[in-house]
Amino acid sequence: MRCSPFGLQHRYRYRRLRSVFLLLVLPLCGALLAACQRPPEVLPQQAYIWQRQWSPSVVNAMQASDQLVGGWRVLAAELTAQRQWKIAAPDWQALRTTTHAIVMVVRLDGQTDSLDAATQNRVADLLTRWRQQNIPVSGVEIDYDCPTSQLPAYAGFLTGLRQHLDRDTTLSITALPTWLNSPALNKLLAVADESVLQVHAVMNPRQGLFDAERAHAWLKAYAKQTTHPWRVALPSYSTRVSWDDNGRISAVESERPLLASGETSQELSASPTAVSAFLAQLDKDPSPGLIGVVWFRLPTEDDVRNWSPTTWQAVLARQPLSSSLTVEVLPNAQAGLHDLTLRNTGNADSALPPVVRIDAACNAADGINGYALEADAKGKYLRRTREGLLRAGYQRNIGWVRCQQPDIQLHVER
Repeated sequence: MRCSPFGLQHRYRYRRLRSVFLLLVLPLCGALLAACQRPPEVLPQQAYIWQRQWSPSVVNAMQASDQLVGGWRVLAAELTAQRQWKIAAPDWQALRTTTHAIVMVVRLDGQTDSLDAATQNRVADLLTRWRQQNIPVSGVEIDYDCPTSQLPAYAGFLTGLRQHLDRDTTLSITALPTWLNSPALNKLLAVADESVLQVHAVMNPRQGLFDAERAHAWLKAYAKQTTHPWRVALPSYSTRVSWDDNGRISAVESERPLLASGETSQELSASPTAVSAFLAQLDKDPSPGLIGVVWFRLPTEDDVRNWSPTTWQAVLARQPLSSSLTVEVLPNAQAGLHDLTLRNTGNADSALPPVVRIDAACNAADGINGYALEADAKGKYLRRTREGLLRAGYQRNIGWVRCQQPDIQLHVER
């Protein structure tokens, strides 16, 4: 059979087109496959520095976290409900030498009625003072838990404050989930250049400090309210909440001890595991307009109501978290007496175990530091009397036992 020239030409064109198609499509398929296998990009991260009086541990924490954050939001002053200004005393040298962006934060008490020109002038004066110290301030943030009914007045205050700032200075505000149903919210958010939504809140002590499902819902709703860039504030701290007999919150103790009058109190903390999982979801599927995460607050070695620096840095670096709790029996100076030490050898802060079982052969024991001795049909045990975290790399003495045999058995129940 004889092939015509037209048939040969047709086959040649077909083969050439197929080759061109494969040359174009195969690399594209490879790129798509690589993109699917590539881990999601990490959202930019900043952190609040919330100490009014800086200690060396604050500077050390800044330096240790330098590679994990891209900006600091630093408390400059706080206006109390009694119209008193409490001015922070940061380490100017530490702020001068940082390579990251700095936002100067002014905290206004939620009960203040000082949304006036005098407050605007005070904020502007603070900014001038910081820049006279050669601090590279890129923006000003107002942290004000404004009552929802006062959002229009707050928007007016911010409009006046914006006139005190130069064009290159970003005006930022913190935002509360309780504002989401207000018709005045979008006008408020239009005034600020950017905002930070706080998804950690003590709305009800029984709901805890952070709830991932509730936070996701807030993010979705908030993204529909603003056309400006925004960030989300995630918690690393714990707080002690007291409430009265009527169920009303009477005190919230976070940074500083308070004299609470409530008869009932509870320690609320943000679980590193829960927050880490929430963060992974944000990296994978960020809400529209979300440009980063701001951590509240920078952990230090002496901040007992915060994650350990080890855990915080592991979460920021997206490292797997693991806690390893063991109870060590250490001989005491008294014969037959042994101290019980709970130790966390993992990289994640861990909730204190509710029960530590004691060897039945021990004839005496007692608990301390949040543990009390009890007994049931199985024998003696130390029961946790208050919730809390044992920080990664830390230890806690939880009690003592008196036993005659050298091999003492303890069992941690979680």
